[in-house]
Amino acid sequence: MREILGILGPLVKRGRRRRLRLRREATTARLAAAVAYAVEWDWPVLPGVGLKTTTRTAAGPLCACPDPECAVPGAHPFDPGLLAATTDERMIRWWWTRRPEAPVVLATGGGAPCAVSLPAVAGARALTALDAMGMRLGPVVATPTRWSILVAPYGLERLGELLYAKDSVPSSLRFHSEGGYLLLPPSVAGSGQVRWERAPLAGSARPWLPDVEAVVDALVEASTSAPGGGSRLTY
Repeated sequence: MREILGILGPLVKRGRRRRLRLRREATTARLAAAVAYAVEWDWPVLPGVGLKTTTRTAAGPLCACPDPECAVPGAHPFDPGLLAATTDERMIRWWWTRRPEAPVVLATGGGAPCAVSLPAVAGARALTALDAMGMRLGPVVATPTRWSILVAPYGLERLGELLYAKDSVPSSLRFHSEGGYLLLPPSVAGSGQVRWERAPLAGSARPWLPDVEAVVDALVEASTSAPGGGSRLTY
């Protein structure tokens, strides 16, 4: 037994050191990403509420907010609130120095990117269909449950006019515009890891974003062109 412990001891220590190193790298990456979004791309960000790291339920991890039945655990602003989103580097560094594991939340709308999101399976189908149509896309954010296509800023009035003009719109679509928010990589929330499915082009001063009308038009066409009249963009 002593011989076994003597062999396993260094391995356990190395494992612990590796986990600590990976954790430090992850928290450093969130700060670096938040600063890059704000300073290089002028995207207003703020820290998300995050998860209760020591508490889990049968349904998964619990949100750090006071609501025990939070529908989007870890994936929303809490303190500070959404209106605090900023591009000020000093404020961002202060936030993530205090809470290095906080998710990075983008406040959508205004001059910031907006997004159109779909369930993950529908999102994968949509990207395949849009590529086949020759649709030019910008960055796409993915979680295990939803994919979000970033689009140029648009207001709620324009969105209303756009949707009103359509005979039908896939019910799986969600719109993130003024007053909304979106988690950005490399955040982690209750739904899992946030990543780039389509990353911004390396070295781009500010990522190019398609117009929301072009994206919605293409998504509606991709949905209604499914064989048998069904939708490719269902859950």
